[in-house]
Amino acid sequence: MASTHKLILGRWKIIYSFPSIAGLFFIAYVIGALYLRGDSQRVLENQMMPNDSILHCNLFSGKWVYDNISYPSYKGNQCSLMEEDFACEKYGRKDLNYQKWRWQPNDCDLPRFNATALLEKLRGKKLTFAGDSLNRNQFMSMVCLIESSFPPSSFKSLIFKENSIIFKATDYNATIEFYWSPLLVESNCDYMASHGVRDRIFRVHAIEKHARKWTDADILVFDSYMWWLLPKMKLLWGSFGNSDAIYKEVGMRHRRYEMALNTWSDWLEFHVNRTRTKLFFMSLSPYHRVKTGAWIKVETVMVKPSQF
Repeated sequence: MASTHKLILGRWKIIYSFPSIAGLFFIAYVIGALYLRGDSQRVLENQMMPNDSILHCNLFSGKWVYDNISYPSYKGNQCSLMEEDFACEKYGRKDLNYQKWRWQPNDCDLPRFNATALLEKLRGKKLTFAGDSLNRNQFMSMVCLIESSFPPSSFKSLIFKENSIIFKATDYNATIEFYWSPLLVESNCDYMASHGVRDRIFRVHAIEKHARKWTDADILVFDSYMWWLLPKMKLLWGSFGNSDAIYKEVGMRHRRYEMALNTWSDWLEFHVNRTRTKLFFMSLSPYHRVKTGAWIKVETVMVKPSQF
């Protein structure tokens, strides 16, 4: 059994553990949370919630089961919104059985995804995924799930703007956005179109550059971890391009990560109204593909606001 390390950052609890619940379950968890925190409009189909059992169910206690009847929930090669980087099937991937696994809690059944009810819940609102490629994958999965449930004639758009990818469902005035910020704090990796930087530099106390893009969101889903795994990174005091700036090469991967999360959690504490905005931190999948073709094993991070 893996050890568990806990940090307390203000009123936010950060838990390191291994392994994690993977991405599609996280989407179901976020949507389920919208239901549990919401009014009588249900994001999830009613028939899958007998006797309100899900209200008292530990969604994290369960197992993966193979389901080749109701899964996959959408087909990637039929999603017009799919980015080329994630179009595995289009470019010849044959082993697609991984799409047929679903998460089964021990004490209840997860309701099936209902795109119409989700968009009703998001009517006039904005959901933002912020972080690295893991959240970019979750964003892409969510918009493909939504598109698969609507006729081609329904009006929707996908806009690439600076560090953002923005999906709009016009009929619902609903916005789902991905914002690229792999370290959450400011760094030299912040440009989505050209972020492959090996000599990484970060400003551990600087977050406003990114954070001002998050303030209008009704739901915020964050993630960050993989980009902190280099043995050494450079910590910058001062501004990029400033001749008086001080650079220091630092190891201690978890320590510098903790410092960044402190900056992030402090910003949330003082700038986010949690009666209006729902907050999540996405855990990292235990295996992640890198450009060398190798697989690397990493710790997992799950953050949950203690108030939620």
